[in-house]
Amino acid sequence: MTQKPLALITGAAQGIGYACAEALIEDGFDVILSDINAEGVMASAQSLGAVAGIVCDMGDLDQIEAMFTQIAADHRPLNALVNNAGVAMPGDFLSYDIDTFQRVIDINLRGVFVATQRAARDMVANKIQGAIVNMSSINAQVAIPAIPAYCASKGGVMQLTKVAALALAKDNIRVNAVGPGSIDTEMMAGVNANPDAFKAAMSRTPLGRPGSAREIGDVVAFLCSKKSSYITGETIYVDGGRLGLNYTC
Repeated sequence: MTQKPLALITGAAQGIGYACAEALIEDGFDVILSDINAEGVMASAQSLGAVAGIVCDMGDLDQIEAMFTQIAADHRPLNALVNNAGVAMPGDFLSYDIDTFQRVIDINLRGVFVATQRAARDMVANKIQGAIVNMSSINAQVAIPAIPAYCASKGGVMQLTKVAALALAKDNIRVNAVGPGSIDTEMMAGVNANPDAFKAAMSRTPLGRPGSAREIGDVVAFLCSKKSSYITGETIYVDGGRLGLNYTC
């Protein structure tokens, strides 16, 4: 019996990460979920019938290394990695705390690099033509003053995706990113709860509605599949047409 391909999804206890896991399972993958939320990731892993749930803070280098060591010891080599874990941590630009800035960069950018590097090393060692998908954002392209570290980190993810794609092309490992717009998840809860903020967000979204987590998950699954076998180094923006408006804040 042929083994299913194995995917690791970070930040998968809920929202976009959970939806990515759903989509990959439907596409024939076994999945491992990781998240900083111990109770949540275990519950989600059980609900999905995942191979495992692993507690991991993607801002902690030791925990990332321990996660990959555990996967190597208890499971089989990864065929796909989805770097979804991320935080926004909004604040006023002039008083934005440097420790907060660093925490966002550590999770959203450094964690993506470390996980990508480790997964790619394992794929090369096992001669796996794998796929890595990073979660970027439209804020890699357009900025919001209240989330300076988030915008900086997502711009970095866009460039890191290109660098990794070029470095790993010779090994037939594809690296792409997805850039969500306004997606109906916990991160958008504050906007949803404020009618004026919601109206403003939708006014710059041509399709006139928030996206769903599953609409992101389906694009991630596509990028992990053979259907995207000639795509690498790209960021696909799933934003309801928002970037096309070229708006300013």
